[in-house]
Amino acid sequence: MGLEPLRTLLSAIKLLCSHTPEEILHHLQNIVDFGKHVMKQFFGENYVHHGEIIQLPLDFVRQLCLKIQPERPECRCDKDMDALSGYAMCLPNLTRLQPFRLAEHRPILCIEIKPKCGFIPFSSHVSQEIKHKVCRYCMHQHLKVANGKWKRPSKYCPLDLFSGNKQRMHFALKSLLQEAQNNLKIFKNGELIYGCKDDQDCVSDWNELARHLKPFFFPSNGLVSGPHCTRTIVKELIHVITMALLSSTDTCRAGHMKTVPISQGRSYCEASKHKLESSGLPRGCLLYKTLQAQMLDMLDIEGLYPLYSRVEQYLEEFPEERSTLQIDGPYNEAFYEKLLDLSLEDDGTVAFALTKVQQYRIAMTAKDCSIMIALSPCLQDECSEQRPVVLTSKSRFIFSVSVLDLDLKPYESIPHQYKLDGEIVNYYLKNVQAKEDPVMSNLFKENEDCTLVLHKV
Repeated sequence: MGLEPLRTLLSAIKLLCSHTPEEILHHLQNIVDFGKHVMKQFFGENYVHHGEIIQLPLDFVRQLCLKIQPERPECRCDKDMDALSGYAMCLPNLTRLQPFRLAEHRPILCIEIKPKCGFIPFSSHVSQEIKHKVCRYCMHQHLKVANGKWKRPSKYCPLDLFSGNKQRMHFALKSLLQEAQNNLKIFKNGELIYGCKDDQDCVSDWNELARHLKPFFFPSNGLVSGPHCTRTIVKELIHVITMALLSSTDTCRAGHMKTVPISQGRSYCEASKHKLESSGLPRGCLLYKTLQAQMLDMLDIEGLYPLYSRVEQYLEEFPEERSTLQIDGPYNEAFYEKLLDLSLEDDGTVAFALTKVQQYRIAMTAKDCSIMIALSPCLQDECSEQRPVVLTSKSRFIFSVSVLDLDLKPYESIPHQYKLDGEIVNYYLKNVQAKEDPVMSNLFKENEDCTLVLHKV
């Protein structure tokens, strides 16, 4: 098998390990059902590709595992792949235009963006005022740098990308291009040409990127080389990404879900360079749908954690009820229907607590999803097919937009999220805000041995 078909196959198959074949089949069926019956209701038919379960010859799977092991990121090499059950999940290669046509051999550019959480908490349960001013992503950057995950903090702020204001969106995308981390990747004909393969191995040379992109944006080759050429090409790329993100390529509305008012809370982050107000996102665009799903986190982890504890206490008394509560599935229409209740009036029941916990899991999934924008240049007479088109100064592109990484976040991860939230806020208050505020700085110096407790218990 050649390397390119191998990578295409790898992008289309998801394997699991350390479970019985029956457990693996059940887990994969949950993933398919969750995408099909839940996330498609939030994002729309054209954006979500839930895949299908297939069976593969075991000998082929074992050969595949050996073949791809050298290609895996270092951070994934300690996770064994299942070579025993023969079950796998087949997904489309989203670095190609969707729906993909086998006869299509045109050059393809694909941009993968992990936008992260696009709003600031508006919950009254938030105990630290800083969480109403600075977004989670911007605060977390400083802790990640301190822990050695990244060399420097990114200037990217998700609130800028989700603002709908093109000036703020352009700045957000430029910031991602300057410091991609694991939030941006660019593929050319399925091959990574820009971004990080893992936490350390990054390709981030703008001049090299411009060399790859020049035939897409300036096919006549009439543009001079040098810094001016690079800046111009990057500017064109940012324009195309912005227009694709604001496009409405799926007319499907998100079921009967009542929308969470996006006007709630602050529309900009104090850590961002831009304090311009939001312009608002078109209701049909994927960013809008993503933000709506994210905002099912209506209580913040501080308000959610006591409800999680209520469910846990109930399960300790009645462990046999776990399947009835659908914590581990099945993720069917009945599961989705229970998510439609946006009431915040706590009646003290397990049912209320469970609904908020499940909505939080959906929100966390949407906060960690990736958006794939596939672009292919076309001549004017070629663009009559049923695909959306975006124009640049010298080119035109047909494109498709998809969302991936929609596996439901585990119920068991909630205590970790609660603890991490406190660590992020603690570190930011002590090491970032304190340096900017002399009064806070002196307070921390006088109490260096104290432990900050930021959550209600």
